[in-house]
Amino acid sequence: MISKILIPTDGSEVAHMAARYGVDLAKQLKASVIILSVIDQRSYVGQTVPAAQTAMQVIEPIEGYLREAAEAYAGEIKAWCEKGGVQSKTVITTGHPVEEIVKEAEKSKAALIVMGSHGRSALGAAFLGSVAYGVIHQDTKIPVLVVKR
Repeated sequence: MISKILIPTDGSEVAHMAARYGVDLAKQLKASVIILSVIDQRSYVGQTVPAAQTAMQVIEPIEGYLREAAEAYAGEIKAWCEKGGVQSKTVITTGHPVEEIVKEAEKSKAALIVMGSHGRSALGAAFLGSVAYGVIHQDTKIPVLVVKR
């Protein structure tokens, strides 16, 4: 029986679609949800904080900005869980998304991972990188439900 669902999010439209699906599924199954947002370490290279988000004389470190964004994405899903009466927990971590998703799923003993995919081809995923593709092909016994755009 599925009693715990891991829902990773990056704030994208397809991640939101998957999260809604995952929260609805958790409600039907009376399962709890772990909301995971991974701050990709590769994001630190060449990124700037949008001017509208900063004061003229204060520039927030990029790590703080990314953490706030991750908390906002996860917070939105947490609100959906609360509205639907689904028990949830939020985890924010830093690292490589594929590895962190699998590590958290195993650590929290999730019975299912529900995540979005942009629907890239295998060739496109190889060149551009695909978190969903990577999670599916990791050495784990946890089933993955992929919600496509």
